[in-house]
Amino acid sequence: MVESWATHAELEALLLEDAPHGDLTTEALGIADLPAVMRFSARGDMVVAGLEGAVGLIELVGGEVVRRCADGDRVAAGTPLLEAKGRADALHRAWKQAQTTMEILSGIATATREIVEAIAVAGRIVPVACTRKSFPGVRRFSAAAVRAGGGVSHRHGLSETILVFAEHRAFLPGLTLGEMVDRLRAAAPEKKTVIEVATPEAAIAAARAGFEVIQTEKFSPADVERTVVALRGSGLPTLVAAAGGISPTNAAAYVAAGADVIVTSWPYTARPRDVAVRLGPPAP
Repeated sequence: MVESWATHAELEALLLEDAPHGDLTTEALGIADLPAVMRFSARGDMVVAGLEGAVGLIELVGGEVVRRCADGDRVAAGTPLLEAKGRADALHRAWKQAQTTMEILSGIATATREIVEAIAVAGRIVPVACTRKSFPGVRRFSAAAVRAGGGVSHRHGLSETILVFAEHRAFLPGLTLGEMVDRLRAAAPEKKTVIEVATPEAAIAAARAGFEVIQTEKFSPADVERTVVALRGSGLPTLVAAAGGISPTNAAAYVAAGADVIVTSWPYTARPRDVAVRLGPPAP
């Protein structure tokens, strides 16, 4: 298991959630101590994610695992993902949590890869940054899936980066944009100053005030292009991060318009991919 993917405590919590008092069925049937083999495979094409989490879950219950692929691999239907052996009670305990983890995270990874590949046709290398709007409590899992899909994290949380929203500015009606930049730099001089804006005019004003990154909330590609042209014409080095409603169907248009970063939450809405599991006694 890769510790940076998930801690032992996080994986143990998943196991405890599913079997807080043991596996009643396996124990009642009297098969707990029998040898067992479990195999995971892809039912459809997908980008693999959550494999390390599945491995960690199985190893925590005492199973032995052989990886047949890696997180980030694009696989076709029928591709073996992992094989495990151990006691029947151990593999039954890890089975569903490992399977579900891989299915959900592979869905996120596959969706992230769709956007990455969609913008590749625009001829520029632009990062796909997924937001923190994943399901609360499992953000590290979702971030790992985004990385497996070829994306990056927009911001892991409020403690990591500065991003000024209108909801912040509402408390400072008398503060100019320039004064806001000065305040932010004095408090966190090593951080980039980022602000979300709603119009091209607001973007230009923020860039002139000294903000280093402009996040364009729900701009059309045409408005992003207007903003980029104006910034470059003024000689301002400000980065433009396009955000709001971006998916594989329109991401390339934003890159073509000049966006430096694509910011999206779309992968978190993806359907889980289907992982087939076979669990039974070893072959004679």
